[in-house]
Amino acid sequence: VGAYGKAEIGDKTMVDALVPFAYALTEGTATRPLADAWIAAAATAGAAASATADLLPRRGRARIHGAHSLGTPDPGAHSLALIVTAVGSVLAAPEEES
Repeated sequence: VGAYGKAEIGDKTMVDALVPFAYALTEGTATRPLADAWIAAAATAGAAASATADLLPRRGRARIHGAHSLGTPDPGAHSLALIVTAVGSVLAAPEEES
């Protein structure tokens, strides 16, 4: 995603949530089951997405809003956090018998 869109951490894009999520998931799966690591990584993504509210956008669609976007989390980062949280819920749910 970063290579395609040229976004980096701090640009107020989904990359600001994706990179911490990926790092936390990689680290977490070394010591925990996937579902547990995923849920913890999703929480990391959520915190990182919320933190984008303090950033000035340098890439993506929000860049045209400049300082007007301060105080508002990046929608892409927020969406990514919601998605990975939902996936974590599915991974953690007990399997249904058929």
